[in-house]
Amino acid sequence: IGDLNIHVGLLVDSLTAVMLVVVTGVSLMVQIYSQGYMHGDPGYHRYYAWMSLFTASMLGLVLSDNLLLTFVFWEGVGLCSYLLIGFWFHRPSAANAAKKAFIVTRLGDFGFLAALLLLFAKTGTFDISELHELAVTGVLAGTTLTWVAIGIFSGAAGKSAQFPLHVWLPDAMEGPTPVSALIHAATMVAAGVFLVARTFPLFVYSEQAVTTVAIIGGFTAIFAATMGLVMTDIKRVVAYSTISQLGYMMLGLGAAGMALREGGNVTLEIAKAATAIGIFHLFNHAFFKALLFLGAGSVNHATGTFDMRLMGGLRKTMPWTYATFVIGSLSLAGIWPLSGFWSKDEILAIAWDAQKFLFTLAMITVLMTAFYIFRVVFLTFGGDYRGGGSEAHGHGKPHESPAVMVLPMVTLSVLAIFSGFWNVTGGFNALMGHGETQGFFEGLFGIFMHGPIPVISLMVALLGIFLAYAVYGARWLSAESIGSAFKPLYTLFSRKYFFDELYENVVVKILLIRGLFAGLEKLDTNVVDGVVNGVASGTGASGRTIRRVQTGQLQLYGLFIGIGILAIVLVLYFFG
Repeated sequence: IGDLNIHVGLLVDSLTAVMLVVVTGVSLMVQIYSQGYMHGDPGYHRYYAWMSLFTASMLGLVLSDNLLLTFVFWEGVGLCSYLLIGFWFHRPSAANAAKKAFIVTRLGDFGFLAALLLLFAKTGTFDISELHELAVTGVLAGTTLTWVAIGIFSGAAGKSAQFPLHVWLPDAMEGPTPVSALIHAATMVAAGVFLVARTFPLFVYSEQAVTTVAIIGGFTAIFAATMGLVMTDIKRVVAYSTISQLGYMMLGLGAAGMALREGGNVTLEIAKAATAIGIFHLFNHAFFKALLFLGAGSVNHATGTFDMRLMGGLRKTMPWTYATFVIGSLSLAGIWPLSGFWSKDEILAIAWDAQKFLFTLAMITVLMTAFYIFRVVFLTFGGDYRGGGSEAHGHGKPHESPAVMVLPMVTLSVLAIFSGFWNVTGGFNALMGHGETQGFFEGLFGIFMHGPIPVISLMVALLGIFLAYAVYGARWLSAESIGSAFKPLYTLFSRKYFFDELYENVVVKILLIRGLFAGLEKLDTNVVDGVVNGVASGTGASGRTIRRVQTGQLQLYGLFIGIGILAIVLVLYFFG
């Protein structure tokens, strides 16, 4: 179109390869699991159609070689999430959650679209490889580069539920649980982190951009973890852990960029390789997070509820679900030698190098993460069964899920244990072009000899598990007494910092409905309708005026004809 040439192609590199494994692997497990979970649902076929479209959109996004095509699939992912979150649209809560997710992520997408327009205005291309070269050579630099990077990050923040666009993700739990697993592990929220990694050379050459990514990521990690401490819905606890872990990934990418800038002499290859820190955590996180959501779905399948206050004792009746859920929890907590330990500690190490304050936030988050996920374990599987909704669910007492649901959980638990070993020898970093390989046992045990950070983080995580056991396992401490002693904080966390009320009452009702929408209504009434009505009134007035000429008197008609002929003669005489 004119000077605009858009070439549709595929970009296959190490980052693409990693993401393809994540998307297809997790999607396969989720779709197998769904055969049992969604069995008997009247929307069964519609569910699989939308899930397949969801996966296809994410694969298109991962493989795109230019940002315009990326944006097309980006919106496809957003549309599919809307359809799947609102899958049970007859429930008002599900319909509202779908609309909330769609609208909030659109706010971030506005920044992404603005960045694309600015990029094309300044460079005339959307090609990702060309944009990388322009950033490295300094053609794309300064304020323009910063605004482009911030715009891209705003889109990523919306999809990956980073503060302050985090509010949609907990409500997305209204969709079927396998949908939550796919959204949180391999598609919707992973897309934001992937986008930052894909365009990372644009961020590295802007100090403001990498600092923004690191600060927002670090703050989101601890911010979401505080809310996970008090939730009673098992899916919502896991959802807040997703927001927190996505914050970790953004922190890893931002801190890597900050460290590179301090080191100087940043080449394109080094900039791309630096994404290994955040992407390795995304890779490991996909398996243990999908496992945790599928475990939550298995519990719901058995009890008919997501409320942990109505669970308890399920380790006796659901041994497979219990064992796999504990494995996922240990990995999320970052316990050696499970997968979460290896990627989490790389982020902690780079945060220490980049900014001690960010490291402190991340380490506090380690404590809270271990506490809240094992709070889930002890409330759900420990103690005695407290009732649940099994009678309403129609299954009587709790029972283990069918094999078609258990097999994907077992497979994911194996991956949650061993996926981190890929980088024990430096293999993942080598794939991404970063780091050197080493012996397996040297990497497995030698990490504790490389510095105090792995030891400290492991001790902090174990402390979090012990505190959860003290309060919810052995019950040496009363959760109710602790909640009463810190009631203001408990209220703040449980009400999600009142962000829903803030957005609903201030942003929506005052700024949008009373402000923007009221102004648009006046514009529509006075200007748009005024123009339309004015044309109609003018036409009517003209008709009434001309009608007066049509009197039916021949003398009057002859007068007008004579005046017309005289006018023509005069014009020809003077101007002819």
